[in-house]
Amino acid sequence: MTKVIFCVAILAIMGAVFGMILAFAAKVFAVEKDPREEAIGGCLPGANCGGCGFPGCAGYAAAVAAGKAPVNACAAGGEAVAAQIAEIMGVAAGATVKHIAAVHCSGCGVNYTKYNYQGVHDCLAASRLPGGGPLGCDFGCLGMGTCEKVCPFDAIHVKNGVAVVDEDKCKACNKCVDACPRHIIALEPYKTKKHVEIPCSSKAKGPVVTKVCTNGCIGCSLCAKACPKEAITVENFLAKIDYDKCIGCGICAQKCPRHLITVDGVVPEIKKPAAPAAPKAAPAAASKAESAPAAQAEETPKAE
Repeated sequence: MTKVIFCVAILAIMGAVFGMILAFAAKVFAVEKDPREEAIGGCLPGANCGGCGFPGCAGYAAAVAAGKAPVNACAAGGEAVAAQIAEIMGVAAGATVKHIAAVHCSGCGVNYTKYNYQGVHDCLAASRLPGGGPLGCDFGCLGMGTCEKVCPFDAIHVKNGVAVVDEDKCKACNKCVDACPRHIIALEPYKTKKHVEIPCSSKAKGPVVTKVCTNGCIGCSLCAKACPKEAITVENFLAKIDYDKCIGCGICAQKCPRHLITVDGVVPEIKKPAAPAAPKAAPAAASKAESAPAAQAEETPKAE
């Protein structure tokens, strides 16, 4: 019994000694933190989405405090959080442009498939099969929800075989962009008045596109020619929008023969030009025509 008590006492003394050594080392080798880092961390939403480009909210807070990151890079927090961080750092927040994730596929090729897929319901797994998956279009959305699984804000869901973004929930965290094996999701600057979008990623020639999709871009350039601001260019048989130039007029959508381009998420109705009105007879000509028979009647001699 004495040996047991002795052993316990020795362990207790050793624990106390080692604890004192660790406490001393912690003070000696402590790394001083910028107090602003903790304050910035308290402003952040704690989503740890990585949309800022840093490993979580703590990483972003440390980068801002060190002057290595802008104060308005928090995608989840938006302008409100940017203003708070700017106040802590004593700088101006600057103007922020809202971005949303855009799926560059309309889903109109979902019925064109190469084979019946029976594997794991995951886009990444399907994309590793021969041909890059069962979809007939080599550039379309596989619709198996890999992007949906990684979104921390529940802002993207597969509907009718294609991923659809909820603009109100999307925080532009970039998770779905990185997860898509076909790289058809991108962040776009969002215009609250009129946002024009070309939901297609196909770089195939027109005849190939028409065989695998009912409204995919065929690179006809009609939209580019109609744009008054030269905001649309066609590269590799695919039309693209320069959002620095786009004014949201929607003329391109009116000219698209495939009814692909959307304005605020909707394909606008094509406005048909009004038929020209029939020309009206001049009043003077009409009066002359009416008086002509009367004059002829007066000039005709009566029979005796």
